[in-house]
Amino acid sequence: MGDVLPLLMGGFETALQPQNLLFAFIGAILGTVIGVLPGIGPAGALAMLLPIVLNMNPVGAIIMLAALYCGAMYGGSTTSILLNVPGESSSVVTCLDGHQMALQGRAGPALCISAIGSFIAGTLGVVALMLFAPRIAEWALNFGPPEYFVLMVFGLSSVAALSGGSLVKGLMAMTLGLMISTMGTDVTGVARFTFGIAELLDGIEFLIVTIGLFAVSEVLLNTNELRGGEVRSVIKHRLFISFREIRDCLGSIGRGTVIGFIVGVMPGAGAGIASFLSYSVESQVSRNPERFGKGEIRGVAAPESANNAASAGAMVPMLTLGIPGSGTTAILLLALTALNVHPGPMMFSQHPEVVWGLIAALYVGNVMLLVLNLPMVGLFVRLLYVPMRLMLPVIMVICVVGVYNANQQTLDLIFLCGFGVLGYYMRKHRYPVAPVILGLVLGTRMEEALRQSMIMSQGNPLALLDRPIVVVFLVLTVLFLCAPQILKRLRFRGRKVELETEG
Repeated sequence: MGDVLPLLMGGFETALQPQNLLFAFIGAILGTVIGVLPGIGPAGALAMLLPIVLNMNPVGAIIMLAALYCGAMYGGSTTSILLNVPGESSSVVTCLDGHQMALQGRAGPALCISAIGSFIAGTLGVVALMLFAPRIAEWALNFGPPEYFVLMVFGLSSVAALSGGSLVKGLMAMTLGLMISTMGTDVTGVARFTFGIAELLDGIEFLIVTIGLFAVSEVLLNTNELRGGEVRSVIKHRLFISFREIRDCLGSIGRGTVIGFIVGVMPGAGAGIASFLSYSVESQVSRNPERFGKGEIRGVAAPESANNAASAGAMVPMLTLGIPGSGTTAILLLALTALNVHPGPMMFSQHPEVVWGLIAALYVGNVMLLVLNLPMVGLFVRLLYVPMRLMLPVIMVICVVGVYNANQQTLDLIFLCGFGVLGYYMRKHRYPVAPVILGLVLGTRMEEALRQSMIMSQGNPLALLDRPIVVVFLVLTVLFLCAPQILKRLRFRGRKVELETEG
């Protein structure tokens, strides 16, 4: 620790220089604005800014990109909460309780806990990055295809938390997502379920499915309800969050931070898996799991903390090993390489000003974003006063532009409408839509990891049980699937005993 503090102070001296503070401010603002728009996300935001920063000083460039990264992660929760429009897989889980809170007139507290949870998790994630990066990176290298496969299987166990009380419907929805993930060219180059359509060789974009199932179905549902009159949530409660609510969410934020950072360190796992897992864990440990999906504030705090901690965790393999932990850090790696800074084991000694300037910039960026976003909660909430008959066309325009901008293909818009109708049908008949996204996010990665594992074991699945991490994750998966039923029975028995005692 004694060696770290002088280096960190040097990093802050670099990050707090006026021009670097300006770069951080510009990056934070741009990231927040771009993060609100579906279809771009943190990776797209960094890619857009890349041509500009390549002509800058390496330290200033990486500070701006780091602030942009943090800002885009913050911004993604805003439309998820207010409009039910997730722009990335990491924002999907926030929709479940965040948008329900907005419909109940509690959009202010939802946005506040999102910002506070993101700040705490982002800060703690940077602390962990600073203190444990080399050791954690070595541990992450022990994860091979078998470990990744069981990690994905473990991720699928969170379907129990996303099913809204009906595990059977949740499993059906998740199976649909897994089926969609098989469309396109597989790892051996064989085209599957493309029906002769060349545009389907790469499969169906995650963005299309997500925006269709969540945002377009939301528009269809509200259009249907508008026939009976104007339907719109109002601010029924206070605008800002109370200290009691913050205190109650600290445990959720802490658990989300730990899960997010650990998952983020694993190359390729991503913030989406971290947010799903943290939401699942939170619903399991809660005394009132039935509140999740109905406007539970912890259901916003946990996934938002997880995805921001995961973004810090993804920096670990990038900086220490030169291995990008996510698509976003892959672009950061590209930027550093183009600036003649080569991440890897020697980076901390060869380019300390860049490394510690980046770490300090992540601290500064998190503080800057908290200061910027909390006062803007009132402005964001004012969106809820816009009449639905005006807001619904705007939401549809945002959805169409976001989807079309990804590939510039008309077929994508047809799929968008199709998934919108599917989402409308599922929600009307009380089928959860989040498990579809869970299956879609994990399906492709799980198949690749399984095939690689079978090659390693020469087709013998039992050989995978020789790996301790595989066994641990399989046991955790069984526990996660069984825990809701066991806890439900224990609570029922406890209430029965209480009633008999009172009687």
